[in-house]
Amino acid sequence: MNPASVVGIPSTIPKGAPPVRHYLQFSDLSASEYQYLLRRAAFIKAKFKTFTRHQPLVDRTLAMIFEKASTRTRVSFEAGMYQLGGSVVHLTTGDSQLGRAEPIEDSARVISRMADLVMIRTFEQTKIERFAEFSRVPVINGLTNEFHPCQILADIFTYIEHRGPIAGKTVAWIGDGNNMANTWLQAATLLNFKVNISTPQGYEINEKIASSPYGISADSYQTYSSPQAACKAADLVTTDVWTSMGFEAENEVRKQAFAAWRVSTDMMAVAKPQALFMHCLPAHRSEEVDADVIDGPQSVVWDEAENRMHVQKALMEYLLLGQLD
Repeated sequence: MNPASVVGIPSTIPKGAPPVRHYLQFSDLSASEYQYLLRRAAFIKAKFKTFTRHQPLVDRTLAMIFEKASTRTRVSFEAGMYQLGGSVVHLTTGDSQLGRAEPIEDSARVISRMADLVMIRTFEQTKIERFAEFSRVPVINGLTNEFHPCQILADIFTYIEHRGPIAGKTVAWIGDGNNMANTWLQAATLLNFKVNISTPQGYEINEKIASSPYGISADSYQTYSSPQAACKAADLVTTDVWTSMGFEAENEVRKQAFAAWRVSTDMMAVAKPQALFMHCLPAHRSEEVDADVIDGPQSVVWDEAENRMHVQKALMEYLLLGQLD
């Protein structure tokens, strides 16, 4: 006889619990699920702004694992989980067995028996995929070298707040063909908008990575050698740092290669008059963006930063409880 059954403790995941869903890249959810999440994020944000308690995750625990340090990711997930009524465990590779050569699979087996959600911010996408394979609870990608789905979800929510539906619009991505660019391509395919991409030679987007494993539509993006041309008639202009975490040794080389890819007032001038500017932060003024742009009237970077928290609250609620409205 199972000892647990004697005292009435379930020895396995309870029957009727929602199936485990992971959020490892943007294409892990469908267009209809994003419609729900974006609507739900607006509902949750309205609660926050009116000081109305919304705590559907009481007694639930989020484990946050950081191999890459972060300000916005930690604050947005930690504050968000507390606001939903749950609690948070913060781990780094320096203060856990993750930094002492314990297999990822073993860490996943243990942590997922003690927490209800796991958020991981790490380097290679394969690490988070291996963790998710052996996790009993939902795993969320807080950032990897290849993808940054929570940020793009926040960006899209922010665009909708300011300008309405993003379907049919044009996003200009200026700069590195990095995790952000990969994720924008997946989002464009799913949500029916277009991305104009301009990167320096040698820093192009890796279409194989962006399309893995679900594919991206060739009609959803176009590449440009000129960043000015990519911005023409765009509804949203967005960029990122020239040197992402983990590539610091390339910093000086990248500064030279990216010099013409600084988002300037001239670039914004060729976008649509009502175009928005976004940046996932932290930003380096006079490198990837002019101060007049990021601090100017078209910039919505502070709303964008706050919205990480609200969309992530909607995401955590959905992964644990399913659709509630």
